[in-house]
Amino acid sequence: MKIISELHKGTDLVLSAEGVNRSFDGFKAINDLNFYLAEGELRTVIGPNGAGKSTFMDLITGRTRPDGGTITFHEDDGHDIDLTKLREYEVNRLGIARKFQTPSVFNNHTVYENILLSLNRPRGVMSALFYKPTKKDLEEIDVVLELIRLTDRKHDLAGFLSHGQKQWLEIGMLLAQKPRILLVDEPAAGMSDEETERTGELLLSLRGKHSIIVVEHDMEFIRQIATKVTVLHQGHVLKEGSFDEVSSDPTVKKVYLGRQ
Repeated sequence: MKIISELHKGTDLVLSAEGVNRSFDGFKAINDLNFYLAEGELRTVIGPNGAGKSTFMDLITGRTRPDGGTITFHEDDGHDIDLTKLREYEVNRLGIARKFQTPSVFNNHTVYENILLSLNRPRGVMSALFYKPTKKDLEEIDVVLELIRLTDRKHDLAGFLSHGQKQWLEIGMLLAQKPRILLVDEPAAGMSDEETERTGELLLSLRGKHSIIVVEHDMEFIRQIATKVTVLHQGHVLKEGSFDEVSSDPTVKKVYLGRQ
């Protein structure tokens, strides 16, 4: 761990995981995992089924606790926070948001209302019932709608959107919370080619504004968005590098790409 940490000295990190382990009934889902995410980076994570991708996301967000190792969130002010000691809602409050594969939106509310309900403001039943959006709120909603290309659908019920549009809306709902880290699980699953390309364009437009981890299986989609790819295998980092470096690596081909 110390050697790897030395390699990242001077890097503006937002998240680091070192020596992380997690077992389930004797099966090592995560095995001595080391992972470093820079501020504003868009990272793609790939690996065969059972490689530990979902478990790693669960560990970052507090849904699961590791058996050992550290997962650290590096705040803007220089303070480090050990995520392994926090509950899921506490991790979310730090600005770590996760989008699961299946879109979760309020189908009986409009696109606009979905974004409004997600704004980063005080929560609570009474405040939600009587809250009136400010001019700043309305401006923020418009910015998000433009980013996810749903301005012309803002007054439509979310339930009438296509699968891809629902995926974009949920990403927009997370963006309304102004996260520092955005975890996105298989965003291209079930999308048409056009929707997949637009999803890639959306994620690329967020690079530098947010730190993003994208877990994906679609290699063409990864080719579109990837700057750096992390390959997980048996709960451990097998390879990291550019898309070309990873896709041409013989070991990666054997354990992952050969299965596609």
